[in-house]
Amino acid sequence: MNPAVAEWIAKAEGDFVTAGRELRARKSPNFDSACYHCQQCAEKYLKAVLQANAIHIPKIHYLLELLALILKFDSSFEFLKADLEILEGYSVRFRYPGEFAAKDEAKAAYHAVKAVREFVRQKLGIAGKS
Repeated sequence: MNPAVAEWIAKAEGDFVTAGRELRARKSPNFDSACYHCQQCAEKYLKAVLQANAIHIPKIHYLLELLALILKFDSSFEFLKADLEILEGYSVRFRYPGEFAAKDEAKAAYHAVKAVREFVRQKLGIAGKS
């Protein structure tokens, strides 16, 4: 595997682990953070796909724009659109005062990113769910 792709995957996995840990925390869970890390995991996995296909990776955080770039060469990723729509705003939504994520929202974000992660790992030929 291309080292740059592997690095994107490693960063994505760090976000995935952090999101899961926050969601499962018994003391002081941070659901805002769980949602943020779910979005970040999806973003980094999409950027790994772009890297693997030698496509320029724009410095953006918009999942649907990244998806549009991928759809130009692989239409099977359309399958992820609904899950990416769930995650789309979480890169900034809860970062500032005024809004807080509920546990149900964090659970939905985690469920969405699990689907994205599993699909992308399969497309990249990474065995298992690990």
